[in-house]
Amino acid sequence: MERTAAHALVETLENQGVDRVFCVPGESYLDVLDALRDSSIQTVVARQEGGAAMMAEADAKLTGRPGVVFVTRGPGAANASSGVHVAQQDSTPLVLFAGQVARVARGRDAFQEIDFAAFYGGMAKSVEEVADPARVPCAVADAFRAALSDRPGPAIVSLPEDMLGEPCAAPPVGRAAVGDEPLDEALVREFDAHLENAKQPLVVVGGSLWRAPDTARLANYAEVAGVPVACVFRRQQLFDHEHPHYAGDIGIGLNPALRRAVEETDLLVLLGTRFSEIPSQAYALPLARTPVVHVHPDSSELQRVHRAELAIQARPGAFLAASAARGRRNVYVDALHASYLDWSRLPHPSLGGMTMGKVMATLRDLGEPDMIVTNGAGNYSGWVHRFHRFRRFGTQVAPTSGSMGYGLPAAIAAKLRHPERTVVCFAGDGCFQMTGQELATAVQYDVRVIVLVADNGMYGTIRMHQERAFPGRVHATSLTNPDFAALARAYGAYGERLERDADFPAAFTRAREARAPAVLHLLVDPEAITPAETLSSLRNTP
Repeated sequence: MERTAAHALVETLENQGVDRVFCVPGESYLDVLDALRDSSIQTVVARQEGGAAMMAEADAKLTGRPGVVFVTRGPGAANASSGVHVAQQDSTPLVLFAGQVARVARGRDAFQEIDFAAFYGGMAKSVEEVADPARVPCAVADAFRAALSDRPGPAIVSLPEDMLGEPCAAPPVGRAAVGDEPLDEALVREFDAHLENAKQPLVVVGGSLWRAPDTARLANYAEVAGVPVACVFRRQQLFDHEHPHYAGDIGIGLNPALRRAVEETDLLVLLGTRFSEIPSQAYALPLARTPVVHVHPDSSELQRVHRAELAIQARPGAFLAASAARGRRNVYVDALHASYLDWSRLPHPSLGGMTMGKVMATLRDLGEPDMIVTNGAGNYSGWVHRFHRFRRFGTQVAPTSGSMGYGLPAAIAAKLRHPERTVVCFAGDGCFQMTGQELATAVQYDVRVIVLVADNGMYGTIRMHQERAFPGRVHATSLTNPDFAALARAYGAYGERLERDADFPAAFTRAREARAPAVLHLLVDPEAITPAETLSSLRNTP
């Protein structure tokens, strides 16, 4: 068979180490689908392009290599943009291949035509339309390199449908790799001196350029350097929550004691994180007087969001290996960890017969440090952030972008990547209905995820803000929901509907033992809007 551009594309993906791609099929890239059929790559067919892109993005979070998604032009590419936005905000390497109209039709507003550079230009690190078949291998490798370099993110490759079937004699291209920038040892020594002189330093970690060995090195570094470590919003997997140097997470619903520590620290070390709007509490932190050291691999991010006294371009692992700081601050470190333990203590009082506190206590009692937890966006996730104790790297897959609907696609990707591990997806009733049709994908591929749908009959986060801004004037935030357990069974999944705390532990056991994906529909009290507040208290607060 003659080697076509489509065959060259798939061959290059194999050379990049790709073993799985996610897609919704489209006629604009039929040649690629045909080439994938004979490859070593698994093709996972989603039900909507946004779900496919989120699956690919979640897979990248777990592997450190770019996730790959294929979509068709126009509506398909537009749907996929939700997942591309997650990759951009979360600094996740992602390569999206989008079918395009034939080259002769370009610029004529042809059927489903889209200008990818204009559409994705504000989100993607690179956008290339490949008009020449000979360019395909290099274009694919360039996209992988762009997705991985500096601050990782999404790269887009547009594929005119007529080009894909043409002959391609271009040689194969090997695996794209991105090397570290040389570390400025003098800056590291200067940092060490700052840290050793600090009485109340605080290391805040985040970002996407971490691997398991880096987090192990971080734990050892915290002990040797005598520093407490906090994690930013939805990066809690970077530090063992039961480690005595863990101070908590800096996100939504911040522990007041930890906020005081950020305000009072005499050296704030931002390691790998941009410390953007959510962790900085809408840019209120750090305070103007706070000395800041910022360590980030992308030089363009240094001094961009926050002013730093010392800015060091480095990946977290390389920086930790180079720093030789030593110190002992036992009383300070112990106090911060004790505050975290008290803040995350269970049982936690909550209204209603079925409570999120009971859910979190049940999961904690399992004692499974390798369990993977995913979620989308919504107030229900506040219980996960505050009360679940992440113990190991690779156990949290969640969007720092705050994208609804992310949890189920992410759980599917995680279970495909780690079929031996328990994967639990948290979703709200509104969040779940954004991508709930991906249950069909889970059933088709026998992906036995457990989905916990917290149903309070409303878009809870928006209702919370509505009650604060316009007390008692409820509008456009109420939901009429289906029986999610019955819906799950209609898909071929396992489903139960729960109204009492006492029934949850046994139901969760049944869900784990089910020979299918499982959905537990939790009817929670709408008054229990956050772990700390009720709707009535918000409405009645002056």
